Amino acid sequence: MNLSSLKPAKGSTHNSKRVGRGQGSGKGGTATKGHKGAQSRSGYSRKIGFEGGQMPLQRRIPKRGFKNVNRTEYAVLNLAMIQHYADKYKVTEIDLNFLQEKSIVKKSEIVKVLANGELTSKVNVSAHAISASALEQIEKAGGTFTKL
Repeated sequence: MNLSSLKPAKGSTHNSKRVGRGQGSGKGGTATKGHKGAQSRSGYSRKIGFEGGQMPLQRRIPKRGFKNVNRTEYAVLNLAMIQHYADKYKVTEIDLNFLQEKSIVKKSEIVKVLANGELTSKVNVSAHAISASALEQIEKAGGTFTKL
């Protein structure tokens, strides 16, 4: 066996339908496109979401809510994850450089520390924002928080 002898399994492929090749083929004349109308013309392409004149799904469903363009999206860093990284990497300083080095956050992301989980190690944390309860737990464990 070699690359030049490879071919599809028997019965797995079909010959393409050759349309518009004369009346004798049975697919001549209109070339299976029917009579008249946009779909029979060359160059016709159906618009995305077009449902044959029926009101499209996108327009049938009502608009809901709104998107706040001024919202700040944070990359979340929970206390449980800080504890995990402190144990795993034996660090007492967790800042943006450390998080980017370990591919936890991207360079462009804004990091906020939240109080999900327990923190038992003394860790100094640097981030853009922090919740009040997370700050309380970090200080209770003997660590500090620095706002970037």
